[in-house]
Amino acid sequence: MLRTRMSLQKAGFLVTSFFLLAMLIVACGSASSATSDSGNSATTRQSAPRDSSAGGNSNAGQGAVPQPGAANSQSKVVPVQAGPQYLIKTLNVSMQVKDTRKVANDIQSWITSTDPRSSSAGADYTQVADKLYSINLTFSVQSTMYPQIYKYLRDYNLQGASGGKLLGLKESVQDVSNDYVDTESRIKNYKVEQTRLLQLLSHAASVGDIVTVDQKLSEVEGNIETSEAHLKLLADQVTFYTVVLNLQPIIPDGVPQPATDHAWTANGTFGEAFAASLQFGQAVLTFLIWLLAFSIYIVPIAIVTWLVRRYRSRISSIFHHVVASPKATPPAEQS
Repeated sequence: MLRTRMSLQKAGFLVTSFFLLAMLIVACGSASSATSDSGNSATTRQSAPRDSSAGGNSNAGQGAVPQPGAANSQSKVVPVQAGPQYLIKTLNVSMQVKDTRKVANDIQSWITSTDPRSSSAGADYTQVADKLYSINLTFSVQSTMYPQIYKYLRDYNLQGASGGKLLGLKESVQDVSNDYVDTESRIKNYKVEQTRLLQLLSHAASVGDIVTVDQKLSEVEGNIETSEAHLKLLADQVTFYTVVLNLQPIIPDGVPQPATDHAWTANGTFGEAFAASLQFGQAVLTFLIWLLAFSIYIVPIAIVTWLVRRYRSRISSIFHHVVASPKATPPAEQS
């Protein structure tokens, strides 16, 4: 009996010890888990500023990207950096002034002094009255100096020195950025292809391969020359802009129009005579063409008329003989 009780006590002690050991293990595991979670959260909180700062630098280089959770907060938007823009501009300005020649000289001198690299692309002086001229001037100016020249011409009559007014100002703008960039890209690709073909040509063994590669190389080199010429034209057009200036005089009432000189000259007379002879030749040639077109009707009629006139006497004699011949009498009846 005593032995049985002691066995029960030992068994209860072992169960209690096992239960306490299990509780201790569970408690230690919970503590270590909490410690690791707190360490991870602290690490996350420390690394969060670095990530946000790194992300801000990346977004600054790529453009404006909204951050999550910042929909209700005001944030700075960084604009995306676009590529270069290539423009071709043409400016047409029309003015009406008192002395067109003086204004033309003043504007030309100012543009030359403001833009030393500018050049004159044409000039036209037309007399519209006594000592009054209509003038057209064309300039090629640098694109960097174009805004200043634009403002000067736009506000020129506001200075009060010309005594005129601005009749019209029109600016034409053409964006050739895509064409410019595409041409540059094509040239690079053609040159890469040229290098590859040169390498193939140096290693070609048969005559057929050499001829084929050489033909392809000539085609690529021709494309390179064409593309480079087109790119140079675009570069000139986007570097220098065209400015066209039209000056009209203010014609006072009663000013006589310029007299036209009708003096006789040998060259003028010869020119008029030659022009008249050309007109006469054209008229004769036109008549012959029409005659040829209607010859299918005229030729048969002419042949019939000629035959009638040729054999008219014979036909007339035959006709008279037939008419004059007596009629045949019937034979007499025998009794």
